[in-house]
Amino acid sequence: MIFKTQDLVKTTYKINMFLFHGVNEGHKEEILENFFFPKFKNVFKYFEKEIFTNIESFYNEILSKSFFEKDKLIIIKNASDKIRNEIEILKEKKLDDINIILISGILDKKSKLRNLFEKEKNLISVGFYSDNNQTLSTIAKSFFLKKKVPISNESINLIVNRANGERINLNNELEKIESFIADKKKISIEEIYSITNLSENYSINELVDNCLAKNKQKTIYILNENNFSFEDTIIIIRTFLIKSKRLLKLSQNFKDNKNLDKTILNFKPPIFWKDKDLVKQQIKNWSLNKTYELIDEINKIELDIKKNSLNSINILLDFILNTSKTNN
Repeated sequence: MIFKTQDLVKTTYKINMFLFHGVNEGHKEEILENFFFPKFKNVFKYFEKEIFTNIESFYNEILSKSFFEKDKLIIIKNASDKIRNEIEILKEKKLDDINIILISGILDKKSKLRNLFEKEKNLISVGFYSDNNQTLSTIAKSFFLKKKVPISNESINLIVNRANGERINLNNELEKIESFIADKKKISIEEIYSITNLSENYSINELVDNCLAKNKQKTIYILNENNFSFEDTIIIIRTFLIKSKRLLKLSQNFKDNKNLDKTILNFKPPIFWKDKDLVKQQIKNWSLNKTYELIDEINKIELDIKKNSLNSINILLDFILNTSKTNN
């Protein structure tokens, strides 16, 4: 069945298998955090690639008695048409005590996985599409209203512009602001500029764009010219994540229309003219599958950085240098 997100949170259907697809990663995270995670004590997360590395182990874990405790939620990330047969098998087993959510990127209407979830009455497919600035403004205003912190429209517009049309970026900016305001009763636009300007750091954006374009010499030059700190490593790796997800959308669009210039011209939010050549290089250098793998790796690198703060810069440098190699 096809559900809208607002239908999903209201549903009384006893359905335990869901497909979340589309570009709005921030909205997917909100639904999981606010609607699903509070209901389940045990949450198990897999990447599709991990499952196919050892498919027997995956089935054994699901079907074993130790897995049959109450309140179980299985999240399968980067799901594609490859996993359709496994979903068919699990569906027939009628695992009432297990809830499964597949998280996918863009799935076109011909997708076998999407068609399965949309046509079956005991499966739910939910599309997560791009937010407009009005929606993002409403979210930002609601945040400050709950915090009982007065905010000007000018400040709201600044925060929304920083988000570049992405809810996940907006939530990151609001998280920074939440840490800053703590018990404060107000925040100025100058303070918002100060808090959020790191996400627009030109050197960081230039570093990430050249790395993804596989301009290794330029990447090394930028690294040598900047003295990045431990605090910067999280911002840099999250910038990699944001730009890699943008690259994923661009690659999907290019696959559909086969026209590189048209792909870049029609992309929303618009790509700055000075970045267009770099973005073209990125699309040429990264296939869809390689980009999915890159996003997986970035998520793992962020975890490594957080676990090994003393070695975080070296971890990040190794990742950047390996990613910028032309033989990747």
